Amino acid sequence: MKLLVTGGSGFIGSHVVDKAVAAGHEALVFDTRQSPYGAETILGDVTNFDEVAAAAAGCDAILHLAAMADVNEVAKAPVMTEAVNAQGTLAVLEAARVANIGRVVYASTIWVYGEQVEGVATEDSPLGIPRHFYTATKLAGEMYCHSYGELYGLEHTILRFGIPYGPRARAAAVLPAFVIKAHAGEPLTIAGTGEQSRRFVYVEDLADGVVAALAPQAANRIYNLVGDESVTIREIAELVQQLVRPVEIVHLEGRKGDFPGVEVSGARAAQELGWRATTSFADGARRYVDWFMDSTTSAADGSFAKSA
Repeated sequence: MKLLVTGGSGFIGSHVVDKAVAAGHEALVFDTRQSPYGAETILGDVTNFDEVAAAAAGCDAILHLAAMADVNEVAKAPVMTEAVNAQGTLAVLEAARVANIGRVVYASTIWVYGEQVEGVATEDSPLGIPRHFYTATKLAGEMYCHSYGELYGLEHTILRFGIPYGPRARAAAVLPAFVIKAHAGEPLTIAGTGEQSRRFVYVEDLADGVVAALAPQAANRIYNLVGDESVTIREIAELVQQLVRPVEIVHLEGRKGDFPGVEVSGARAAQELGWRATTSFADGARRYVDWFMDSTTSAADGSFAKSA
């Protein structure tokens, strides 16, 4: 299968490309920058329909991962976020419709569950009005997928990602930010009490799930791709103290619109796709720290390639 991977030069996208190629697919990256990992890349802007359509020509499916995902950057640039996350998804869906592409796999987020879910969140849980603008734009993309399915019969699969972590992660994500600070001997800052919980998912496990979602039975379905553990922000800080350096933990004022965390079920993906995350958070964090240390050493030697 020939795949177009939007955002394929980034953290999650680059791992998805690796896993897709390993599974025997042909993967083409569409991104604003060249893949730093050697994948064939078409440079373009996901908000530009003509550029997306030209890149998608001849492809069998689009794995749509391009997005503004750093919630701090989202808060600073809501107009750009809406353009990339919502209008960009519309451009991808329209390109797929025009080119008669078989499937769009859309990367959403478990943030869509917000605070209104009682008990365990499943793909059928009711969704409320999002508090955070990032969540609003990702939910808009989900709605566009459903609408294109209803109006045009375009096959889609919606994947609600847990919080991804692992090698190549951007420095602003919680685990990398803590590791960087601890490595520098700086205190770890936590917004609020630190009891906010997250369903993390190791990025290589997540990438396997994205490729698995190309299966015929995944057409027009929604899946939570999450790990089996709920981990609090404080627990991450304490693990980083153990793995890197026992620096101080400092609590700051909580962030507006922050996701407090709910328990999210990955049972549907296990039952229908045969996918489940196999990497524990502790093991994945150790792998990330090992990668970070190797990258830091390589950078000091002048041999480290940019890895964001």
